[in-house]
Parts: sequence; structure tokens; C-alpha cells
Amino acid sequence: MQAAQRGEADALEALITRYQPRVFRFSLKMCRNVDDAGDIVQETLLALARKIGAFRGDASVSTWLFAIARNACIRRRRRGKFAPPREESLERLEAGLRDRIADPGAGPEQTTLSHEIEQRVTLAIDALDAGQREVLVLRDVEGLTAPEVAEVLGIRVDAVKSRLHRARVAVRARLAPALSAPVTAPGAGCPDVLALYSRHLEGDIAADVCQEMEAHLAQCTSCLAACDSLRRSVALCQAAPPGPVPDAVASAVRTAVHAAIEEMRRGAPSAG
Repeated sequence: MQAAQRGEADALEALITRYQPRVFRFSLKMCRNVDDAGDIVQETLLALARKIGAFRGDASVSTWLFAIARNACIRRRRRGKFAPPREESLERLEAGLRDRIADPGAGPEQTTLSHEIEQRVTLAIDALDAGQREVLVLRDVEGLTAPEVAEVLGIRVDAVKSRLHRARVAVRARLAPALSAPVTAPGAGCPDVLALYSRHLEGDIAADVCQEMEAHLAQCTSCLAACDSLRRSVALCQAAPPGPVPDAVASAVRTAVHAAIEEMRRGAPSAG
């Protein structure tokens, strides 16, 4: 970033190469339309090139760029240019999928997602409302911290976590059949283990509450299975690869950014 701010073209190119797939993935999940996502990526990375001198490091580069992309998504949504929500059904995917889902307990980096699993995760995330979807994508897919997500969205951290917990539970419910897990959490006499476990993932449970939950899970197989399925569904979101940026989008971004750089150079006062 510092090198790019000094005007080193290679450094700016490296920033664009690094963040373009992530911005595209976020934009695609929010727009659910490749053309709109491509426009948002171009707008976001053009802002990076044009406003790079204004970046002061108060936030991370990813937080800054996701905030720009999100604002572009909102403007586009207000203009009514988003495609309608997809109505595809998870049940349309082949019935044998559950037997091929890998347990991601060893960590996202060791998890291989099949095309079918990626499709299931995408459909589950798509089914969320926009507020829950952007929180889950930024936190569990892009890996921002809860405070960083709050900064991108302009809301309180506790609001981020509340939306995140609801989104995780909803995604887990849609993935439950493939995870061989109960669709609903255990009922009477059992605590809300899904909400508790989601809060545990954020470090928001006191030690005594954690101990109580562990004691309950040790004797309740239904709650244990529900928590395990939530853990696995979160890990599947975390393991989702960015995916390739379409060549047409990458080419358009490169052309637009280079044109912007040349425009800025022509507008800069000459030395002496």
C-alpha cells in the first residue's frame, strides 16, 4: 500500500490482483448477478486507484474496499438493478450428496469442497435476507472480525453478532440434510445450543456458561449433533474458495484502472 501510494504501478497492480477475487466474491453474493458484480468490482478498484492517496490506515485495506463495494451494492439495489432472488431448491441437488460431504473439522485449509457442496452453501447463503447475508459473508466467508464488519456496515458490534447468529442458524438449517443433522434444534428441556455455540465461536460466552453447555452436550446426543452441524456449516462457509474472476471482468478492471492512472498522471502538476 505504501509503495502504491508513492506511485509505484507494480504495487498498485499487486493490490488489485490480491483483492479483486475477494471483492468479486462479495459483490456476487450480494448482487447474485455476474454483470452487476463485475460493475461493482470495477467501481471499487477504480476507487482504490483514484483514492489511494487518501488511505491513512485507520482501517485494514480489506475493510476499506468492502465498505466501498457494499455502498456500490446499496446504490445499485436502490436503482432496482439487482436480479430477483433465486428460487432454486436445495432438494434439486442429487440425493447422494450427504455421503460425499467432508468433515471440515481439521480446518478450512484442509477441506476440499465439491462443486455440489459449493452449490449448497451458495444456495443457503442466497436464501438469507440482505442484512444477514452481508454479515455472514463478511465474517464467515471473508474472515473479517466482528468489529471490522461493524465498521463496513456502519452498525454496532452487538448488532453484527446478533445478525450473524441468526444467519448461521439459518444456513445450518438449510445444510442440515446434507450434514445428516436434525433440521431443528432439540426442544423442551434443552438450552438454545445453536445460539450458545455461535456465541462461543465469537468468544462471547463466560467460562461458567461454557462449562454448563459442555456438561449438557456430554449427556445430550441431539444437542451435540446440532452443535457439530453448526460447526461444520460455518467451516464450509469459511472454506468456500473465491473462485476465478471472469476474464471479461478482469480485463475491464485492468483497462479502467490503467486509464484512470493515466488520467491522474496527466492532471498532476509537472515537476519544476
